[in-house]
Amino acid sequence: MKIDQVFVLLGALSGFIGVALGAFGAHGLEGRLSDDLLRVWNKGVDYQQIHSLALLLVGVLLRGEAASIAHRRAGWAFLLGILLFSGSLYLLALTGVRPLGAITPFGGVSFLAGWALLAWGVVKSG
Repeated sequence: MKIDQVFVLLGALSGFIGVALGAFGAHGLEGRLSDDLLRVWNKGVDYQQIHSLALLLVGVLLRGEAASIAHRRAGWAFLLGILLFSGSLYLLALTGVRPLGAITPFGGVSFLAGWALLAWGVVKSG
């Protein structure tokens, strides 16, 4: 499988999982979690869905002639961000263990790095 296909697949799978987790939050967690923790859950879903689309974009960009190493690195940064940011929010919502929130900013930094790398790749490709 080529790297562009890997990112399209990862984006599609992450989008699928995000929809499932959103539905689980709306139908399975409502009434079981406090409103605050349900908002935490939904924030994780929102960011997962946005960055699932970013993964798809990376896959499309990697199909072009101007694909760069920056684009590949952006894709991995987006994936890491989903795992750290959204994953830590899901765990926090389910467990109520607040120190898990200390992981979340690392995911946010990964998202920022992904967007910066995506922009850099576009600039470098001319």
